[in-house]
Amino acid sequence: VQLQASGGGLVQAGGSLRLSCAASGRTVDNYSMGWFRQAPGKEREFVASIFRSGGNTYYEESVKGRFTISRDNAKNTVYLQMNSPKPEDTAVYYCAGDSAIILSRIRDYKAYKSWGQGTQVTVSS
Repeated sequence: VQLQASGGGLVQAGGSLRLSCAASGRTVDNYSMGWFRQAPGKEREFVASIFRSGGNTYYEESVKGRFTISRDNAKNTVYLQMNSPKPEDTAVYYCAGDSAIILSRIRDYKAYKSWGQGTQVTVSS
């Protein structure tokens, strides 16, 4: 599956932003999809994911209650709704997908085979 991330930009703390990850070549409902982020000098880290079977969602602790991952099968797109972002959420955000990932590795970026290009999110205080 080919992935195209978009929607990044500059947002004020407490505002909102929605990232999109458009897929082509395969349908996203057959894939577990994830959002990861990487700040300068830091390792890529898990943000949120949606599992292929059942659509259960999982979040990194610091974004729970603020970010929401969702999937629109008709548009073959996965979203990350970012509400009340904080300056520490500033990073390049990547979407990723994999059709065979097991649940125990849903938070492990090394387990995902397909990646979109990153989109920069900058949160100003």
